[in-house]
Amino acid sequence: MKIIDFGGSRCNHCYKCVRSCDVKAIDILDSQAVIDTDRCTLCGRCLTVCPQDAKTLHSDLALAQELIRSGRRTVLSLDPSYLGLLCEFEPARLAGALHRLGFCQVRETAEGAACVTAEYVRLLQEGTMDNVISSNCPSAAAYIEMYYPELIPFLAPVVSPMVAHAMLIKKELGEDTCVVYAGPCIAARAEALDPRHGRLVDAVLDFDDLTAWLQSEDIHPENCPPVPFDNPDPAVNRLYPVTGGVIASVETLEDALAKNRSSQLDRYRKFYVDGDRNCHELCESMKRGEIDGCFVEMSMCTGSCVKGPLSQGRGGSRFKLRLDYEKLIPRQAASCPSASAQSGGLPLYKAFFSRAPREPIPDERAIREILQRTGKMTAADELNCGACGYPTCRDMAVAVYQRRAEVSMCVPYMHDQAASLSNLVMETSPNIVIIADRQLNVLEYSAIGEKYFGKNRSEALHMKISDFFDPANFLEVLNTRQNIHGRKVAYPQYDLITLQNIVYLPDQDGALATIIDITASEKKAKQEYERKLKTIDMAQQVIDKQMTVAQQIAGLLGETTAETKVSLTNIGRILLYEGENKTC
Repeated sequence: MKIIDFGGSRCNHCYKCVRSCDVKAIDILDSQAVIDTDRCTLCGRCLTVCPQDAKTLHSDLALAQELIRSGRRTVLSLDPSYLGLLCEFEPARLAGALHRLGFCQVRETAEGAACVTAEYVRLLQEGTMDNVISSNCPSAAAYIEMYYPELIPFLAPVVSPMVAHAMLIKKELGEDTCVVYAGPCIAARAEALDPRHGRLVDAVLDFDDLTAWLQSEDIHPENCPPVPFDNPDPAVNRLYPVTGGVIASVETLEDALAKNRSSQLDRYRKFYVDGDRNCHELCESMKRGEIDGCFVEMSMCTGSCVKGPLSQGRGGSRFKLRLDYEKLIPRQAASCPSASAQSGGLPLYKAFFSRAPREPIPDERAIREILQRTGKMTAADELNCGACGYPTCRDMAVAVYQRRAEVSMCVPYMHDQAASLSNLVMETSPNIVIIADRQLNVLEYSAIGEKYFGKNRSEALHMKISDFFDPANFLEVLNTRQNIHGRKVAYPQYDLITLQNIVYLPDQDGALATIIDITASEKKAKQEYERKLKTIDMAQQVIDKQMTVAQQIAGLLGETTAETKVSLTNIGRILLYEGENKTC
């Protein structure tokens, strides 16, 4: 199941998530970012840095609500970071509000942290490990499994407080009890699904899920009666979410055991490291053998859990939160029986194993071929600017070979390509192309413009549209933001007739004009028109002449016909007279 996903329509070629991901667990496929689940440690940095909110996070809220509706006995395990991230609510009233959601018990995950602390102390007192790295941060543990498997022998073989708490709850209330964990950690969601834990945690929520659930039920913690948490006081183990909190818990328990003369102090020096880049530096140092005999509290989040990826906008700075925790929580060992792993009787052991990604490694020839595709013919061409998200051009070439990146991610290369194509268009276009801003300053000017206006590009870029011709059409487009298509405009001063398309550029608040020279075709059309007029005139003359001839013929025919009629009439009369005389 994908825990972090991307909204493709909003992912827009910025590669900020790739730059921010130190393990490069984000692939770019078909220009879209995709989480590589086999490489992702779920640190959540990509969620916090995305400028377009293009990433989505899987939520178990509906699942948790269904557990409650089904009537199953359900317990809420509340991460101790609630003290800093939900500090607007009094803890007892918050517990009362969460009970009203339907949880049969509301318990602090710090109760499980007490079990983990006891296991850490046992490991330190046994002293069999060269170094001990805390395993309470699931993201840090995953980081070592994936990228530094050689350090797994240093990783404390202990489950996280969330898992330990789920074990404790199910042991006390029965295996059929459902456990819902709430905290600011994204990696906890993957940990809950880890088959090594046998589905001990049924659902994982963050504090936004909890507050949204309370609001949907119209439950306001400040108005709820105070209810105590359903667990003994975990005391110093509530410090787990702040940097140094694990060490403080370990040292406090060691001191308590030493006072009881049941234990000797361990031999390990102790320090903490937080933040993904600091964790990387530590692992590199350990890999080189520079660290020995140390207990290291390791957290992938800078400021530890209280400044995790789902804590944005809550609690204030990590420095304030740490000071608040130290003031609020005394350095006192937990009083609950589970503070000792032996008395708790829980199987807290966890085996870690290598999950190192196996990717094909390109040879030098393949790398050079990919580099050449981005215009890097020699080592001097490799800018190593990091804009693509990879630290060097060679690293990106390797990712391209492994089908985790695309050559189009190389920003300088794409800029050169775009500039080259743009210059090619501006230099070879048979049409005049002019771009101007709202003040009518010329921003771009094609080479052909010199032929018509007598100004080359370098001169034109210091001029205004009005220096060339009447800017009325440009002003119309800039003021109305309505494009002009196919408008015929004549410039007699240049003996030029044009067909113009002018479009508004909203991003630049300017206008782009494509001016097509139609002078020759217009002159040819005019000549054709004049030729037609002349032909029509000649035809009219022929018609007029024919009419004249016809009229003349008609006149002659008329006269001849009249004369013939008179003659025939006279002949008829004569014949008639002669016939009458013979009869008589």
